[in-house]
Amino acid sequence: MANHRFQSLKWWRKWTRREWTIAAASLSILIFTLSFITHSNRYSNNSMTTPNDLIPFTPLSNAQQKSAFCLDGSLPGYHLQKGFGSGSDKWVLHIEGGGWCNSIETCSFRQTTKLGSSRFMEHEVQFFGILSSDPSQNPDFFDWNKVKIRYCDGGSFSGHPDSEFKNGTELFFRGQVIWEAVVDELLSIGLSNAKKALLSGCSAGGLATLIHCDDFRETLPKDANVKCLVDAGFFLNEKDVAGSPTIERFYQDVVNLQGVAKSLKKDCTSRLEPYKCFFPQEFISNIKTPVFLVQPGYDFWQIQNILVPHSSDPHRSWFRCKLNINNCNSKQLEVLQDFRNSLLKTLDGFHKNPEGGMFINSCFIHCQTWVTETWHSPRSPKINNKTIAEAVGDWYFNREEAKHIDCPFPCNPTCYHMNFTQG
Repeated sequence: MANHRFQSLKWWRKWTRREWTIAAASLSILIFTLSFITHSNRYSNNSMTTPNDLIPFTPLSNAQQKSAFCLDGSLPGYHLQKGFGSGSDKWVLHIEGGGWCNSIETCSFRQTTKLGSSRFMEHEVQFFGILSSDPSQNPDFFDWNKVKIRYCDGGSFSGHPDSEFKNGTELFFRGQVIWEAVVDELLSIGLSNAKKALLSGCSAGGLATLIHCDDFRETLPKDANVKCLVDAGFFLNEKDVAGSPTIERFYQDVVNLQGVAKSLKKDCTSRLEPYKCFFPQEFISNIKTPVFLVQPGYDFWQIQNILVPHSSDPHRSWFRCKLNINNCNSKQLEVLQDFRNSLLKTLDGFHKNPEGGMFINSCFIHCQTWVTETWHSPRSPKINNKTIAEAVGDWYFNREEAKHIDCPFPCNPTCYHMNFTQG
């Protein structure tokens, strides 16, 4: 083991300036993601819950047999709350988010967190938002079987083991294997009889939802109503404010390191370099299963890591703005409005899809479906007097068309804006 660490140090000394920049960026992404999850949990826990709402972690029983391991070799798993009443044959799956790792070093660091190892995961969690069992908080899905799939592979459940290094790093790139093992296990305990199913995910889990949406549809009965909900998982391929393709380079490293290409849409990788097919804008039009996008027009994660990463702001002129949108000056707001416009332009084709749904609000936030306050509560963001939960329900059950696009910031007083200047 000591020799492995020495080899790792030698690797670091050989890095180019670009590799150092990308590594620093990816490490900051992970640290920020963990702080966001903690911050989000803080305001999730303000919801009214009871001790019975604690849902235990279930390690995959078939993990060893299928060689499905987290980055560090620990067992992946999920939290399951069984449905009841009319929801007994209906399922909602939610894939946890948490960014990506793009190098041996950043994946090794991730091994020491709950985003790379089940050893650091909570043994019990509470379900909120789309996973809540309270009909007042989750009117359409409260009695369904509800599953939270834990994220510990760092590649949106798309990595392949044949890309693993054979030099003693002890990193497991098994995202695709984990995904298939989770679905197999859920099928064996009732998912195979589902009459209705909704695959959802937040952030990197939202990207995983898009990547696996059609595969999920194929595993279920043909007469089942199967759809996919993507929360803050539509990551734009945009240059940063300094004109550098920071996110494109980062995704290229993730795809190359973890062998993600094999999980991507073949009709996309046949015409583009594989890493470009990690961007939803390049393959969403080829997804056959109905998709609903919940996306903030001012996604703080994308603003902080795609539009204005640390490397693009050496004088920290964007620092206060990135922590709180109300601190942005007029010129910065113009840049943010342009970024929102790029999102809307990119989604123009999807907007015309009759089976698609959209809720594009003007909030400075990231994920909104797994938190009660933003999913469905008296304080939830609304567009056309609809909460996210109401809009998703309208779309899933075909009650009415659900394509809601907000006016630009700061027009919507119902928005929940994250403020990272607060403790």
